[in-house]
Amino acid sequence: MAGHSKWANIQHRKGRQDKLRSKLFSKLSKEITVAAKMGDPDPDKNPRLRLAVKEAKSNSVPKDVIDRAINKASAADGENYEEIRYEGYGPNGVAVIVEAMTDNKNRTASTVRSTFTKSGGNLAETGAVSFMFERKGLVVYLAEAGDGDTIFEHAIEAGAEDVESSEDGHDIYCADTDLHAVSTALEAALGESESTKLIWKATTSTEVDLEGAEKLMKLIEALEDDDDVQVVTTNMDASDEVMAQL
Repeated sequence: MAGHSKWANIQHRKGRQDKLRSKLFSKLSKEITVAAKMGDPDPDKNPRLRLAVKEAKSNSVPKDVIDRAINKASAADGENYEEIRYEGYGPNGVAVIVEAMTDNKNRTASTVRSTFTKSGGNLAETGAVSFMFERKGLVVYLAEAGDGDTIFEHAIEAGAEDVESSEDGHDIYCADTDLHAVSTALEAALGESESTKLIWKATTSTEVDLEGAEKLMKLIEALEDDDDVQVVTTNMDASDEVMAQL
């Protein structure tokens, strides 16, 4: 069993979630609106919307903000967002996947390309790096939810594929198409999860030293500051010594 997500730990330590709370609320609200527009506005009948609402709640998004985002989907003058995935290479050749929702593809593409270039990376064609990742469902529980063996047993019974436990918590992985069923079964056994979402899980990693990790973090932070960017994923790997210095 490997450790908890390293980048998640960096974000937590640096307090970026708190600093960017309003920006985070905006990104989560956008996902809710898009999910509601693509399917039923009732979360119980729309798995994607249910996951979006759950993720928003786990990040303390107020109920009225969530309700507003759902209602926005049926508004006649509502924005039409398009989902786009960008792929590229960061400093040291680290693979980077950028998931965006935008009402202006040209603006977003230009900004993402410029951000890569300024940070010593380069934007590539779609498919250039995604073969180094797998689309997976991820359900996260805090350490107090149970010991590793207990969580593993419940996860396998729920239909999960793998569990990574550490002192920080438990990352439970499943096939992307099974996320709704697995998270529902886990909820019945373990209670509310800390997070439930679809992710890109790296199948190969690129190791970086301290300088490389710092450069990559600047790229990720610059990308995340763009209102159109929803999620940034990399295949960065770094030693515990490097992580401790970030």
